[in-house]
Order: sequence, then C-alpha cells, then structure tokens
Amino acid sequence: MAHFVKKVLTDIRSNRFLNLITIITISLSILVVSVFLLFFENASRVIESWNQGGRAMIYLNKEFSLDMLPKLKVKIKTLGDIDEIVYISKAQALDKLKKNMSSQSAFLKTLKENPLPDALEIRMRSYNSFEEVQKFAQSIKALEIVEDVEYGQGWLGRFLQIFNLFKITGYAMCTLFFLIALFITANTVRLAFYSRKLEIEIMRLVGATETFIKTPFYIEGLLQGFLGGTLGLIILLITYLMISSGMTQSLASYMYFDVRFLSVKTIVLIIVGSTFLGWFGCYLSLKQILK
Repeated sequence: MAHFVKKVLTDIRSNRFLNLITIITISLSILVVSVFLLFFENASRVIESWNQGGRAMIYLNKEFSLDMLPKLKVKIKTLGDIDEIVYISKAQALDKLKKNMSSQSAFLKTLKENPLPDALEIRMRSYNSFEEVQKFAQSIKALEIVEDVEYGQGWLGRFLQIFNLFKITGYAMCTLFFLIALFITANTVRLAFYSRKLEIEIMRLVGATETFIKTPFYIEGLLQGFLGGTLGLIILLITYLMISSGMTQSLASYMYFDVRFLSVKTIVLIIVGSTFLGWFGCYLSLKQILK
C-alpha cells in the first residue's frame, strides 16, 4: 500500500494542474449540493417543529357568550388533537394590543367600542403533514359560533410552495453538477493514464496484474474526491459563519428559529459521497480504457 500511495503522490506532483482542476470541480459540485442540503435541513426542521406543536387562533362571532364556552371547548377537542385551549376575551385582546402598540395608544383611545372579537388560542399536538392541519382547521371553522381560524396558513403555505420548488431545482442542479464533476474526474484519470501509457505497457509485459495497474488510479480518485468534498464543506462553513454572524442580531426579533449548519451525519454522508464520486469517475474511465 505504501508503494501505491507513493506512486499516487508522485503522479499528483507531475500533474498538479489537472488534479487541482479536478479537486476544485468536485468542491464546487459538493458546495452546490451542500447549499441545497443546508436549506432542506433547516426548512424541514421548521415544518416539523410547527407540525409538532403549532398554535392557532379561533375567532368567535358576535353571538358568542361565556355560557357557550364549556360546550365549545368540548366540541373542538373532539375534532382533533388539542394540547391546550386558552380563552382570550376581546377586552384582554384590546389591552394586549394597547401594550404592543404603545406608540399609537392615542389612536386606540379614540375607539368608542372594542372592535376585536373574543378568541380561543389552541396548541395543537403532533400532525404528520400540513394537509392534516388544514383539514382540522376547516372542521373548526365549520362550527356556527366560529368566525375564522388563523393558523399561519398564509406564510406556511407559501413557505411549502417555495420549499417544493427549491427541492425540484435542487435535484436538477445536484444532478447537473454531479455529472460535470464525474466527467472531469474521468477525463483527468484518462489524461493521467495516457501520460503513463509507456510505463503501463512495460508493467504489462513484465506480468503486472490489472489490479496492480489500476490501484494507484483508484487511490488518486479517492483522494481527489475526499479533498474536493472537504474543500467544498469548508467554503460552505466559512460562508455560513460570515452570513449568520451578520444576520443574527438584525433578524433576532423576526426569526422564530435558529439557522443551523449541516448535521454531523449529513457532513459524513457528503464526504463519503464525494469520495465515491472520485472513485467512480476513475472506475468509469479505466473501464473504457482497459477493455
């Protein structure tokens, strides 16, 4: 094995430019894939956390009275999994609004009557999908005493549309960059093979096996894939730290979740995948050459 490693390092030094281009190409491909994976992981975490404990506001119509509250709570609990129901009177809602809009309190003082409705704030238990949440909200809205139900359907629905669109784009981009990296890796191995063609012919004449001839190329492909994947992740990490450090303070009051870097499991999978990419490109190239 030491002989093969020494041979690989010698070949890399003699073909520095080709190997550098291959490593950079693999790193860019891994960078693109990692960016999409970073988005998918954080987006999935947002959706999962919402499904496992989403809040909803049930706005009641003018016919509601406190006498109806016990029966209404029982009806709502029979419609789905509810963890908690909190009644918010319109007087409480107006007081809260005044506190949150202290700078516009003068305007609120001019109101002759309270325009806000009575409401129920509910915390839903775990749901498997957004469609289940929608179905549950529609069943609540169908109750006569209920005026409307607000559960973040606007922003969450748009978020899911963007997520699905980004997923399709991600698959297409990842496939494209994978093929580009594979093509360049295979051609690098092909050029390295032809630069050592005379040496390989001599090795064949003296009885060297195909495995003995191929092994240095395979090790070189594995090394290229590993270095390319590691470089791509390092670039992503540096970019992530630069962007996140600048955005944390400015968006802290608007973001209800923290953006995290890729999990250890994903990082390991990316490194393994990029290493396999280097080997597979080498395998395809040698399969065509050494027929």
